[in-house]
Amino acid sequence: MDIYLPIAEVSVNWPFLVILGAVVGFVSGLFGIGGGFLMAPILVFMGIPPTVAVASQASHVVASSTSGVISYSGQGLVDYRIGGIMAGGGALGALLGVEIFRYLRLLGQADLAVAVSYLLFLGVIGSLMLKESLTEILRRRRGETAPRKVRRRPMWLYGLPFRMRFPRSGLYISVIPLIALGGFVGILSAIMGVGGGFILIPVMLYVLRMRASVVVGTSLFQIIITTAITTVLQAGRNQTVDIVLSSLLLFGGVVGAQFGARLSGRFRAEELRAVLGLIVLLVGIQMGLELFVRPGDLFSLAPGVAG
Repeated sequence: MDIYLPIAEVSVNWPFLVILGAVVGFVSGLFGIGGGFLMAPILVFMGIPPTVAVASQASHVVASSTSGVISYSGQGLVDYRIGGIMAGGGALGALLGVEIFRYLRLLGQADLAVAVSYLLFLGVIGSLMLKESLTEILRRRRGETAPRKVRRRPMWLYGLPFRMRFPRSGLYISVIPLIALGGFVGILSAIMGVGGGFILIPVMLYVLRMRASVVVGTSLFQIIITTAITTVLQAGRNQTVDIVLSSLLLFGGVVGAQFGARLSGRFRAEELRAVLGLIVLLVGIQMGLELFVRPGDLFSLAPGVAG
């Protein structure tokens, strides 16, 4: 039941791709992330060239995120104002990121850049998330009282100009850090093929101090716009989007994200963060192993398939 992917120039099992799309979509809806950080490495491990994997799975990120936003929006848990401003920055970042990606391809260093980016970002962020979440879980199970933390918002947020009020998130801050955050995520979206939720969510919670209830839905909303723009730019500028691969992943992702969003409220926040941190860390470690253990063939799984 294999199908030939014309841009990737490999044959893969199409039912597996649909199931993969559904599983990653479920993770996306559950944790409020795009899921690209998980999808791209799996595609690479299947033998699909990293440049094609990064660009093609972006449509899956858009589809699964849209499905999740529909569910969260029905519960009033999306701050469209903040999400829209960050998406504006994301569009600018995507433009820059696609050009950087194109330049790396011309140098023949795109595959290396993808692997190193995954190793660094996922390794660091996954470790921090896992450490904090496990500490909270162990403290709760021991019956210990958590030390009271005075969580003040950084003062620089209030010293910057162009402040706006965001009632749904409980914020009154400058739009400058929101645009900058969106721009950074846009660059990552182009180079790593990710939605950036694994960065957005911690920053929204611990730096911006947004209300936790709207963080996941708002993150997904921003991801939709930024990743959609990235997909169009990659297809037109770098011509690395495989429409067959994208369609199969998209089909499963829409269904999986709905189930993930519905189940998200059944778990404690620290438990979700612990699982997400572990997943992020393991993916980062795997990409590191591929990078350093097999330097002659960084990404290939199947014999004869070049990465």
